[in-house]
Amino acid sequence: MKPGPKPKGKVSICWSPDFAYAIGLLVADGCLVKDGRHIDLTSKDKDQLVTFNRCLGIAAKISKKTSGSGNLAYRIQFGDVLFFRFLLQIGLSPAKSKTIGKLLIPRLYFFDFLRGYFDGDGCSYSFYDSVFVNSYRFYISFASGSIKYVHWLRERIKERANITGHICRQAHSTNFQLKYAKSEAIILAKRMYYKDDVTCLNRKREKIEKSFNVINASRGGEIGKHASFRS
Repeated sequence: MKPGPKPKGKVSICWSPDFAYAIGLLVADGCLVKDGRHIDLTSKDKDQLVTFNRCLGIAAKISKKTSGSGNLAYRIQFGDVLFFRFLLQIGLSPAKSKTIGKLLIPRLYFFDFLRGYFDGDGCSYSFYDSVFVNSYRFYISFASGSIKYVHWLRERIKERANITGHICRQAHSTNFQLKYAKSEAIILAKRMYYKDDVTCLNRKREKIEKSFNVINASRGGEIGKHASFRS
């Protein structure tokens, strides 16, 4: 009996900034289907799925999806046995949300991966302190249902940016948060957005830039040596 044809991959598996960014999106909002073949990614931002296709060099169909509460989202699902196996090898798995742990991400592309994860399951926020009225608070945080993954992420960021952050429970959720405050958040933003044309979700970058503008103004137009995203 002749062996069947070898599977052909749609995705060119080669690490690059865009490839690492797409892996970050998958870790945040993606799913490996138990059939061992299909990869699924859902997002409320259609542009994010267009970017995902571009980063992986594929043309998967983007379809609409409505949640039980009636919220509209967009979805990509495509089959690629070789890419599926690659994702398993680097640490992803079906039903990963509470079990995912360490991932095999090349050091060179870690912050591209992190930016993708941030665009999927991260946020930034800022405000003036209600007690110390001249104190402006700025935070960047990442969410996950897996405490193992959050600890791994914290350790990798500490190794690569020399900042520690802290882990806490996400309010009204079973998820965990890895959070960085003001000076550490500034360092982290600079590492994620290390040049002007990195692939990212523009609305999240613009929100961080607005926070930077406020901090700049309060420090006489300078955020120390971290005055901009650019190195």
